Amino acid sequence: MVKKLQKSTAAAQAAGAQIQSTVKDSAQQIWQAGLEAFNRAQAEGAKAIESLVKESSSIQRKTQAVAEEKLSEASSKVSTLATDISSKASGKWDKLENIFEERVAKALNSLGVPSAKDVNVLIARIDELNKVVQKLAAKSGVETKAAPKAATAKKAAPKKAAAKAEVAQPAVQAE
Repeated sequence: MVKKLQKSTAAAQAAGAQIQSTVKDSAQQIWQAGLEAFNRAQAEGAKAIESLVKESSSIQRKTQAVAEEKLSEASSKVSTLATDISSKASGKWDKLENIFEERVAKALNSLGVPSAKDVNVLIARIDELNKVVQKLAAKSGVETKAAPKAATAKKAAPKKAAAKAEVAQPAVQAE
């Protein structure tokens, strides 16, 4: 039995050595596989980072383009809104100006100040009367001193006041 035991111990030692050698080889293979995986991860990680940087740059450009487009749209809408508000305000100022001019014209009329339109009507009547007087004088043979044309008086009347007064004052009827 001692021999049997020695044989079985020797066999067990040989099997243990073989298992130990197998485990050692497996551990070494696992270690090498881990190192290879780490090297690949490192190489692919750099590539992945470069890829992510390129993608993020692309996304950033697209985002900026969309932001600029939205900003342009908003700017356009604000500009249109400002134009609308400006035109409405301008209309209100024009209306206010007309009301003011009408009231001033009424006040001047109540004070007996003739309007520019009244003056223009009188100038036209003077021109007509001058023509009639010159015709009568020509028929009777009397020389008349040429009356200054009323047209020069027209130039003296302010044109702007005449235009505003036309809006505010009714026409004076000739007798």
